[in-house]
Amino acid sequence: MNTRHVTSLVSAGAAIVMLLSGCGSTGISNSSNASDSNIISVYGSEPAHPLLPGNTTEAGGGKVVDQLFAGLVTYDARGGIHNEVADSITSSDNATHYVIKLKSGWKFTDGTPVTAHSFVDAWNYTANSANKQASASFFSTIEGYDDLQKPDVDPKATLSGLTVVDDDTIDVRLSQPDSAFPVKAGSHAYMPLPESAFKDPKKFGQHPVSNGPYKFVSWQHNHSIEMVKNPDYKGNRVAKNDGLNFKIYTSPDSAYADLRGGNLDFTSTIPDTALTSFQSDKSLKAYNEPGGNTLTFTIPEWLEHFGQNEEGNLRRQAISMSIDRKTVAEKIFHGTATPAVDFLAAPISAYSKELKGNEVLKYNPSKAKELWAKANAISPWSGEFGIAYNADGTAKNWVEAICNYIKNTLDIDAKSIPMSTSDEFLSNVDSGKMTSAYRSGWGPDYPSADNYLVQLYDSSSADGKGGNSGNYKNPEFDAMMDKALSAPSTEEADKYYQQGEEILLQDLPAIPLWNQNATAASTSAVSGVAFDYGGGPVFTALTKKQ
Repeated sequence: MNTRHVTSLVSAGAAIVMLLSGCGSTGISNSSNASDSNIISVYGSEPAHPLLPGNTTEAGGGKVVDQLFAGLVTYDARGGIHNEVADSITSSDNATHYVIKLKSGWKFTDGTPVTAHSFVDAWNYTANSANKQASASFFSTIEGYDDLQKPDVDPKATLSGLTVVDDDTIDVRLSQPDSAFPVKAGSHAYMPLPESAFKDPKKFGQHPVSNGPYKFVSWQHNHSIEMVKNPDYKGNRVAKNDGLNFKIYTSPDSAYADLRGGNLDFTSTIPDTALTSFQSDKSLKAYNEPGGNTLTFTIPEWLEHFGQNEEGNLRRQAISMSIDRKTVAEKIFHGTATPAVDFLAAPISAYSKELKGNEVLKYNPSKAKELWAKANAISPWSGEFGIAYNADGTAKNWVEAICNYIKNTLDIDAKSIPMSTSDEFLSNVDSGKMTSAYRSGWGPDYPSADNYLVQLYDSSSADGKGGNSGNYKNPEFDAMMDKALSAPSTEEADKYYQQGEEILLQDLPAIPLWNQNATAASTSAVSGVAFDYGGGPVFTALTKKQ
């Protein structure tokens, strides 16, 4: 289990402030009593990319990378921060300068040491646009980032703000204050890589060498990803089992059937067909708790009639107000989701039900028709409105439901567009090839509004550099995010994040729908089921009776 404690964000006006220092494991044993056969089989989906942390932004690969790699910090179930490979992170100069000290003795599974170069080389590789890594924008506040985004950039060019002082010390200089830097330092983008990763990144992504709680064994594409407990891991998340077998499914129904038949130990993806029964199924153990995942659909800026202008905003608002979120949640999610009131999830401190403009997230068919008519006066509507989704997930029923609401309210042709696999779907999203709206959502990388807002809607995250797949760009929103990152306290930062959300509620680059609970089911033999701050399963805590 991730073991991290709450650490307040750095005061922007402070001198050198010790953010994290000497924090160790908080309650997780460094040993396991499980037998050698205590391998847990869990539900998985085929990763969209090779297993390079800086290019992993979706759940299929994210769950795997989380288990294989260890970063500077980890997060506990409440979003608190604990040092992992970092011994300390200190800040000065108004949160524009950080010094990171590493713990000694860490090594990768090939026996090579984890050093300051392991982090800095990985960060430089991810930030350089020539390498086409999806998490490049996570480094946008480090000096030299803009130079690495130029079309003719040298693939070996590096961030000028990063300096390796010695094997255990990293000096980081930022181009602007970034009080969230120590928080996001535990995300995928900031994981270290060994020297072998840069010699042949493609090969490495198929057989990664890592430093986390598990050691990679094999990846049989579209079948399974296997890993075993890493005996040399010395961090906060020591596994209580002997390994994990991510069995890859193209249908959550098939996985659930395997679970009920004893051919799968654990799933955190409950199919729509089981939502009404999984909690009362006596053959299983069921779990349903509040979580940090958001469910949305994105209407990209390049679609005709949906540009970032008055017509586009009117149409987005009309579509949003056409949807009865409460009824869909009751009839399809059966108590495992709640209607969205903003762009965040309840565990995040900036979450608010009182934002100006949040009426666009409420069902109001008469207002929706009025707004659609105003948009038609600017440019008459023609064609159909589609929402794409991956058919190997759980989106089919809710996508069809909201399409019916849009069709019936606005009297237009609205339909769902299934794509066979997550891989196909995400490839089209990542490459900007979508010709319709598409299902989206977010499971947080780190416990801050920054992760939901900057990484998904800031201009620095657009154009293939981050999670802003719809290429939304609004300078007013960007400026509000900069103010949040410069704020002297979490409370003040949250005010700016909320003001930024009020801009999003006008523009609606994505349509917030529901916040999803953390749901899971296991066989009766499995114990230790727990969830992290975002509602994701803590795989290291799982164990089972033999």
